[in-house]
Amino acid sequence: MAKYEHRVTEEELGLTINTILRLNYKFSSRFKTKMKYQSLVDLNGTPTPGYIRPAVGDIIGVRLPEEKSDFEPEDIPLDILYEDDDLILVNKQPGIIVHPTKGHPSHTIANAVMKYMLDSGQSFKIRFANRIDMDTTGIIIVAKNANAQNDLSSQMRRSTVVKKYYALVEGNVPEDHFTIDLPIGRPTQESIQRTVMAEGGKNAISEVRICERYSSALYGDHTLVEVTLHTGRTHQIRVHLSHIGHPIAGDTLYGGSTDLIDHQALHAHYIEFDHPVTRERVHFEAPLPEDMIRAIEQAE
Repeated sequence: MAKYEHRVTEEELGLTINTILRLNYKFSSRFKTKMKYQSLVDLNGTPTPGYIRPAVGDIIGVRLPEEKSDFEPEDIPLDILYEDDDLILVNKQPGIIVHPTKGHPSHTIANAVMKYMLDSGQSFKIRFANRIDMDTTGIIIVAKNANAQNDLSSQMRRSTVVKKYYALVEGNVPEDHFTIDLPIGRPTQESIQRTVMAEGGKNAISEVRICERYSSALYGDHTLVEVTLHTGRTHQIRVHLSHIGHPIAGDTLYGGSTDLIDHQALHAHYIEFDHPVTRERVHFEAPLPEDMIRAIEQAE
């Protein structure tokens, strides 16, 4: 069954199938190579080469190669915000990483998605279009095919994807709206921490907007901020906020206290992008986790 179908218009008469596909879809170079050598393009249901010039009303179809991940399925809670034939958006909980690593070979979002895929009778290769830290919560995008992943990756490189985070930080942040434009890097190859670096760091821009300021006799001053990422460096929000003297509550790596919460109070709550297939501009939001809500209530 064709994944993508296009009916040839009068304006496209005389063009080759390859040209018509290029004008209507943003397939990656890698996928276009697979289309050619795996005969994934059909004309009216029959495999066809791309140099053919179809007639008006003909149906050009593009099939996806069959792929499947081999992660060990694990029964891990999965909060699915949205799903269609190309994407799954998950609201990730704290304390779990996205993809298996040497240090964390199991108990990941990938293992949870694998079980969900099998339970729901689906078959696709699990591809993550974005990542967040183990103890950061919020939106993760799973692409169900290479084209969706490549398209979203391209959008992120062009900075057309909007990503917004909530963070509960220590202290009273005085300005209501400001931008932190400071390069970030790793001081040594062995270091887990990142830091603001005058030389050798990579460009990093975080836009900060104040949502609410709190003052508690027991816990002191805190501020809830919304951070819009204009670049995507590792630990960017955590480093930037710590650098200006307002570490995220619970973020012990960058100077935060665990009085209110036992992990960084950082939540990827909003994302906006062009759907990789429909091209519709879409946005999604993820509710705050319960422990971050409790931390905010205690800070009031």
